[in-house]
Amino acid sequence: MDPEGTITEGSILLLLEKHTYGGDSIGWLPDHRAVLVPFALPGEQVRVRLHEQKRGVLRAELLEVIQPSPDRIPARCPHFGICGGCHYQHLPYPAQLQVKTRILADQLTRLGRIPDPPIRPMQASPDPWNYRNQVQFHVHPDGKLGYRLPGTNRVMPIRECHLPASPIANFWLQLDVDPAAGIERLGLRLGLDDELLLVLEYDRPYPPELDILAGISVVHLYEQESLVLAGDDHILIEIRLDTPSGQNLSHTFHVSAASFFQVNTPMAAAMVRHLLACLPEEIDTLLDVYCGVGLFSAFLAPRTRRLIGIEISPSACEDFSLNLDEFDHVELYEATAEQTLPSLQVQPQVILVDPPRSGLERVVLEAILAMQPEILAYVSCDPATLARDTSRLIAGGYLLQEVTPFDLFPQTFHIESISLFTR
Repeated sequence: MDPEGTITEGSILLLLEKHTYGGDSIGWLPDHRAVLVPFALPGEQVRVRLHEQKRGVLRAELLEVIQPSPDRIPARCPHFGICGGCHYQHLPYPAQLQVKTRILADQLTRLGRIPDPPIRPMQASPDPWNYRNQVQFHVHPDGKLGYRLPGTNRVMPIRECHLPASPIANFWLQLDVDPAAGIERLGLRLGLDDELLLVLEYDRPYPPELDILAGISVVHLYEQESLVLAGDDHILIEIRLDTPSGQNLSHTFHVSAASFFQVNTPMAAAMVRHLLACLPEEIDTLLDVYCGVGLFSAFLAPRTRRLIGIEISPSACEDFSLNLDEFDHVELYEATAEQTLPSLQVQPQVILVDPPRSGLERVVLEAILAMQPEILAYVSCDPATLARDTSRLIAGGYLLQEVTPFDLFPQTFHIESISLFTR
């Protein structure tokens, strides 16, 4: 075995002890080395084959569950454990919520060094199946649609998937892709009134030849530039929510083919509702960093005297401008947070950040501390980088008031959360 390479020994028996972030369960060898096993549960005795070592941690392939956990249930999908898209189909949904909450607490405690993190109950998805308003497929050399196997470039054709919303799930099986067309990836996005947008990703600036299916929009996306082949270059997504004060609010968002939007529409509404409940009714200046198409800004603008958005994606910036066109007190910087924040001459009362998985770059975090907002709302999609940034914010004089997890991605290990800090 190489020190950081492939392991060729035979199978071993292992007792698993707890869940880890990433969807694995962990056990220990007699020599105290940690072993991560996917698709297994704590308390189970399993037969595994060690196959990889990275940073001193061994990874293993699950060969057999000898003594199953009482929590184990049959997976719904025949591809579970192979395609890599789901991690928890063998757990009942309430148990998934408990696991994710414990993992979030563990990350904040171990990595953020917060002894008793103030984590509120996780907000569950209304439906743990068929919740995704978008999905991306890779194309197998024979033209079949599938997903890339984890850690490889190989595409595994699939015949069913239980995560896309029903209109997508009912439609994608009808797609017939010519292997000679050269299409590498294609995405389906669901909009208002079950409108579908088919996004073709092709490594050439001109679109492939194809027969357009009636009733859907088709866009060819190349290097963030979109060419409309049929219908529209965007979808409309409506977010509806009831506020704590009894108001019924809604906003319809223009979302272009190249723009990001939360994949779980009801849970996007839950996150907006939570922010409206936690932030002041009247805000002098609000800074929305990594604002995207304006999901949060559209609902916060009516209670803010001045709102400033920062976003690097050109398509998202165009969408933001359309989605907040009715407000005269909203500004937008099309630039990175690293470029903009250090030179921005404002004293915001509230800063809202929704960074990528890598979290806040140090220059961004230092600029936030220099601005000294009264409140910082941190939307996170990665507990590890949230824990790191929380530690830095506390060292910079901020108090972590609460962390509320939201299950935007049932059946997977992903954990979304909103943390509130006060100066």
